[in-house]
Amino acid sequence: MSKQSWKPGNMLYPLPAVLVTVADRGGKPNIFTVAWTGTVCSDPPMVSVSVRPERYSHGMIEETGEFVINLTTRKLARAADYCGVKSGRDTDKIKDMKLHLLPGEAVKAPLLAESPVNIECRVKQTLRLGSHDMYLADVVAVHADEAYMDEKGRFYLDKSCPIAYSHGGYYLLGEKLGTFGYSVKKRRNS
Repeated sequence: MSKQSWKPGNMLYPLPAVLVTVADRGGKPNIFTVAWTGTVCSDPPMVSVSVRPERYSHGMIEETGEFVINLTTRKLARAADYCGVKSGRDTDKIKDMKLHLLPGEAVKAPLLAESPVNIECRVKQTLRLGSHDMYLADVVAVHADEAYMDEKGRFYLDKSCPIAYSHGGYYLLGEKLGTFGYSVKKRRNS
């Protein structure tokens, strides 16, 4: 097997393509797309988002220290792209994409109603890293759409048709290959 050597770069793909909602101190909302996001810690629950300082929403996060990560789906793919290429300085992306907002429970930033999962976040630390500032944030509330729950309250994110981002493209997540621990699980004799 032969490999080419490339210059250092970010090749960690696929990534979640999330829509992040924010609001300024006066309550004016905005929404933008982030692919550089992830889990940082499970106890306490923490996440991160990395945002370029020139982004319109960067100032809102700096001002309030709050944001909401909204997971995206097949139905939200067009909005995810639009909200990543258009600026809230120039247009009302929420209105343009006919999106709906709900009030946050623990933060003033709104939730995206169309998202299957909304993660309310409060910034704990900001790391100025170069092209992006990384916001390490405490998860202060999580909301799951009941449309993807069974009668026992079990949540099925896969039923929402979640998407990921890779090398400039949006993709549906594929077939399930196993569950956590399946590689070491003892097989029952049939």
